Amino acid sequence: MERLYRWGPEIAVMAAICCMQLHMAWWAARRHPQRILWIRLALAAAWLYFFVALLLRTARFGPLVDPWWGAWVRGGALMFGLCTGVFYCAWLLWSRVQHFSPERRGLLRAAHTAMVAAPLAATGFGIAVSRRFVLTEVELPVKDLPADLNGLRIVQLSDIHLGPFLDERDVAYVVDMANETRAHLAVVTGDLISGKEDPLEACIKQCARLRSDAGILACHGNHEVYAGVIDAATQWGENRGIHFLRHANRQLRFGSAVLNVAGVDYQRFFRPYLVGAEELAVPGAVNLLLSHNPDVLPVAAQKGFQTVLAGHTHGGQVSFEILESHVNVARIFTPYVYGRYISGPSSLYVTRGIGTIGMPVRLGAPPEVALIRLCAS
Repeated sequence: MERLYRWGPEIAVMAAICCMQLHMAWWAARRHPQRILWIRLALAAAWLYFFVALLLRTARFGPLVDPWWGAWVRGGALMFGLCTGVFYCAWLLWSRVQHFSPERRGLLRAAHTAMVAAPLAATGFGIAVSRRFVLTEVELPVKDLPADLNGLRIVQLSDIHLGPFLDERDVAYVVDMANETRAHLAVVTGDLISGKEDPLEACIKQCARLRSDAGILACHGNHEVYAGVIDAATQWGENRGIHFLRHANRQLRFGSAVLNVAGVDYQRFFRPYLVGAEELAVPGAVNLLLSHNPDVLPVAAQKGFQTVLAGHTHGGQVSFEILESHVNVARIFTPYVYGRYISGPSSLYVTRGIGTIGMPVRLGAPPEVALIRLCAS
């Protein structure tokens, strides 16, 4: 089930893209039968590219190729697929409106040109935005918040994914942004890297530069699990002052109030969440949970945590607003995609994170450093 969760969306997207390409090729062959050989060759080349990208996605073929260019081959396939999807929607729209009156054909030809250019423009914009880091400030309501914790500033980094699509200089820039907030507490909520070949130690070195009054606390994400580097990351973090909370907690005193920060390893989908986590909550303190997976919110509320900080979703990474609703792949798996959520007495903030996975593109979900201010609800 876990392998299906990891690979299923990518395979499903590529299968859908292949169907779109087949439909457009069939239409083009009917209109231009003299070019049918070239159409078939183009379709076969596209499908071969997708097939190679899927092979590179599996662990079996991973060691046979350089991880950096392998990631760009896979990312290129997904970007090609994204362009195909946008172009397909534009093509369907064009096929519905092309029979307008002659006086409107000039406008329609201009619109058609724009439709053709839109996919490439959207992808180019998404690549540019993936490096445009922003600072997001948000107030997170906490029930019965003591006065000494009101306004407490927590700076959160998540989903850094240092590797082929994000280099160490970018991480250094993000850490500098975070340090400018002069936060009381710094937290990192998982996914430092994407795969075992990525420079984990370099990412930890940069994250260790975070500065806050109470130090740096962290939890692990799913990519630390997939890469098999949890123990190494924990040890390297401790050596540099980053405390990974693995089913553990730390009590921090601010004035006369206590903030109890607990952390858990990545909570896998389709399994019970936060088993035994109730023992990490401290009566009389404000209990804050660090969990990479935001889906834990309802369970965390039942186990005594007033607030949760999470990541994992990248805000959808590629998110389109349609009829005032955001459409993205993350919504298939969780209702907690980005922003603030409330469940009973507890609140959650899900950050869009820093890096990307699959392809170096962000649309509708720019990368962020999150500055959370606790406030009384």
